Amino acid sequence: MRQRIDDYALLGDCHSAALVGRDGSIDWACFPRFDSPAVFCRILDVRRGGSFQVCPERPFQSTRRYIDDTNVLVTTFTTPSGVLEVTDCMPVRFGRERGPGVGTRYALLRRLRCAGGEVETRVVVAPRFEYGAFVPNIRLTSAHTAELVGGADALWVTATRPLVAYERALRARWRLCAGDEAWVEAAWTSSLVERRPEAMPDLATLRQRLEDTVAYWREWISHCAYEGEYAPQVRRSALVLKALTYVPSGAIIAAPTTSLPEEPGGVRNWDYRYTWLRDTTLTLISLMLLGYQEEALAFRHWLARTSAGRVEDIQIMYDIRGHRLLPEMELAHLEGHRGSRPVRIGNGAVKQLQLDVFGEMLEAVWLYSKMGGPVSVKTWDFLCKLVEHVCQRWHEPDQGLWEIRDEPRHFIHSKLLCWVALDRAVRVARARRFPAPVGRWVRERERVREYLLREGRRTGWFPQAVGSERADASVLQMPALGFLPAAHPLMSRTVERVRQRLEKEGLLYRYHAPDGVGGGEGAFLLCSFWLHDVLVHSGKTQEAEALLRHLLRMANDVGLYAEEAVPGTGEALGNFPQAFTHMALVASCAQLSAARSFQLPRPGAYDFADFALTYHLGRRSILMSHFSVEPVQ
Repeated sequence: MRQRIDDYALLGDCHSAALVGRDGSIDWACFPRFDSPAVFCRILDVRRGGSFQVCPERPFQSTRRYIDDTNVLVTTFTTPSGVLEVTDCMPVRFGRERGPGVGTRYALLRRLRCAGGEVETRVVVAPRFEYGAFVPNIRLTSAHTAELVGGADALWVTATRPLVAYERALRARWRLCAGDEAWVEAAWTSSLVERRPEAMPDLATLRQRLEDTVAYWREWISHCAYEGEYAPQVRRSALVLKALTYVPSGAIIAAPTTSLPEEPGGVRNWDYRYTWLRDTTLTLISLMLLGYQEEALAFRHWLARTSAGRVEDIQIMYDIRGHRLLPEMELAHLEGHRGSRPVRIGNGAVKQLQLDVFGEMLEAVWLYSKMGGPVSVKTWDFLCKLVEHVCQRWHEPDQGLWEIRDEPRHFIHSKLLCWVALDRAVRVARARRFPAPVGRWVRERERVREYLLREGRRTGWFPQAVGSERADASVLQMPALGFLPAAHPLMSRTVERVRQRLEKEGLLYRYHAPDGVGGGEGAFLLCSFWLHDVLVHSGKTQEAEALLRHLLRMANDVGLYAEEAVPGTGEALGNFPQAFTHMALVASCAQLSAARSFQLPRPGAYDFADFALTYHLGRRSILMSHFSVEPVQ
């Protein structure tokens, strides 16, 4: 059964992640970390990738859902003879055993329960370590336990019913009658570890692991501050964003997969299992809108340790442990998802100059400061160095937000975020009375503003880059970040031109311009959420609501989004699930709810996220004093 990207559901434990198809097959999982070599990668090669399947033997129809407020999945298989429910999770260490935070068991836990009638079930555990490179050795260590080992990896499988080793896989056929249960767990260790059968978990232990995992997710989401109309979608997106967090370091990955194509059969296949400073800071802003501070503190520590040294050596991305070298390689032995080659690991964009990153970081610091978060002397010293770096380099061309693999350009979005970096640094310095050359920063901020208003608007609207006439959806961030009012005539003309050139059946493409990479791509969902936000803050609430309803329908059956979608059909494209998209959903829902319940500020330029944060955290009394920026003539 060849699955589409949106046929999958996410399992996670804040250390790694797995994808489960509608057919009950786990077709993607990496251990011990998000960016480790895949143990199962059937999603990238049906024949060679390896999988962990649990399903009925007879033909079935399936539906699925997450247990409320968790990342624990229940798939219901209906057959002519009975109904099978499979509950899947990546079990965590939580509670008294763990103490603060959450740990992992490096495992996939699956409970089978017959909900009615009688069902003949099939279990197949067929790992192919190191991205499907080889078949491990399989050895039964008892009737109910097995070792699957090779290279650097081992899987230890335990079940409550008998297992057999046959045809390069661990297999079982169990007949379940109404009320019967069976459990199976596959746990990863280094291949150097040895486990005796008596050390494997018993039934009571497996039950407790599932209960602890449900309890962990429910405890975490109970702190979500959003209570608006879109609470189910916002809470699901928040759970996804938390699942994409690597708890040991505080880093947040862009997506848990590599090389899921932006065009079926195409070449735009990238590895997203890393921490982009941009993606992470925008994700943290969304989590702050929901009232979460712990994640911001953890990421601040990760960033401080990772970026220690010269500011000019900061990269746009790192691995989740802070490593700087991410060499891009192609795995020629894998056919790719739906024949989409090459399959890549690593990411060659790591050394690009992307000037917008500094603005996103300062925006996050400003909002975090408004929440009352601490900004230490050491942190402020680091931020001052970032701002000085922006002063020195804002006039340079760069590869921009979209990481073009072509000649650098003077992207409007990059210049905008340089303005944001200077503006938010000034705000933080004044609000906290930190020592800083505020006067010089203000003058440099005005130079960036003047450059954008002089060079960027020569066509009468804001294009992708200075000297270009190509549209780019990233310029929709100009009102969102307080550079211009959403209803300003210049923004109105820009929005009109972006929609004329990039909108198709209610969704926006990023751009239609050469970028150094061949092939095509789908509509970029983040951009459509940006359009929604501009409509909200332009006072076009009804149009914004209609667009948001359309975007909410783009989610798959369990509320997950990829990076892109096919206009018209809604088919998901790109790595999955995508933090960028879920982050944007949270922000858009928060802004619309705030705009409905809380009047928009007086006409002028203001920060959209600032507005939503103030509302959802109950700080209405200080709203106006914090929003206003200088009007644009």
